[in-house]
Amino acid sequence: MARAQGARAQMALAFETIYGTPPASGFTKMPFASASLGAEQPLLNSELLGYGRDPLAPIKDAVTADGDVVVPIDAEAFGLWLKAAFGAPTTTGTEAPYSHEFQSGAWTLPSLSIETGMPEVPRYAMYSGCVLDQLNWQMQRSGLLTATARLVAQGETVGTTSSAGTPDALELKRFGHFNGSIARNGSALGNVVSADITYANNLDRIETIRADGRIDGADPSIAALTGSIEVRFADSTLVTQAINGDACEMEFAYVLPSGESFTFTVHAVYLPRPRIEISGPQGVQATFDWQAARDSVVGRMCTATLVNDVETY
Repeated sequence: MARAQGARAQMALAFETIYGTPPASGFTKMPFASASLGAEQPLLNSELLGYGRDPLAPIKDAVTADGDVVVPIDAEAFGLWLKAAFGAPTTTGTEAPYSHEFQSGAWTLPSLSIETGMPEVPRYAMYSGCVLDQLNWQMQRSGLLTATARLVAQGETVGTTSSAGTPDALELKRFGHFNGSIARNGSALGNVVSADITYANNLDRIETIRADGRIDGADPSIAALTGSIEVRFADSTLVTQAINGDACEMEFAYVLPSGESFTFTVHAVYLPRPRIEISGPQGVQATFDWQAARDSVVGRMCTATLVNDVETY
């Protein structure tokens, strides 16, 4: 009897035309490091009395389908997660390389179907009506570069055969922390130890009464873009900005030697005044938990630009 192993797990993704309805084709094989995406239905303990000390049978509660998927930040497949977070991009270029620009502020977001498969059992779980709630990643000096996509799904359908057919495969060109850089107002920002970026759509689940216990949808509300940067305290540039209450533009970028790039530009970043602590003889560091807002000149909060050989998303 075969036992499921994560090493043999598979994931395929496709965007839906109708919310909650998996498409018949168009799936793409997705690289991923881990996935907690799943459906659960808790049990409610019986509150009834008069039947002795032993409880009566529990009652099923509503179905909740959500979870996280940890994915590599790469030059091609990551564009599908950016499309889920921001909507379809504006693509320029008549031949490779193409530039895909994703902008924040869209009123509607696309939904997608994601299938996770464990072929040795076999078990293929199709999660339909997936909407991206949050996208988060960290920048640091070393280690593996991954992002965490938090999803809200409508439901789960489990079968013994795949419903994704033969998914398309994108070329994996992975960015690393070594390829990263941070700029402030167009100039390189030095003395940065680490950075954290979190974009949230703050989805509002439409929890109507249904016979199947599923939600009717997940609508985006006011978005949020927050994070933190930890720096070695070498000058007062950031502290002065925080005290004055000014905004700056910050750019988080990755560039491969082959030319592919991912640039995430936050147009209006506001910094809080941090506590500068001297904790010992080692270097003094300061952490700024920043927040972003809509820039009145650009007309949006952030722009993500992915340059690669993919013609369209």
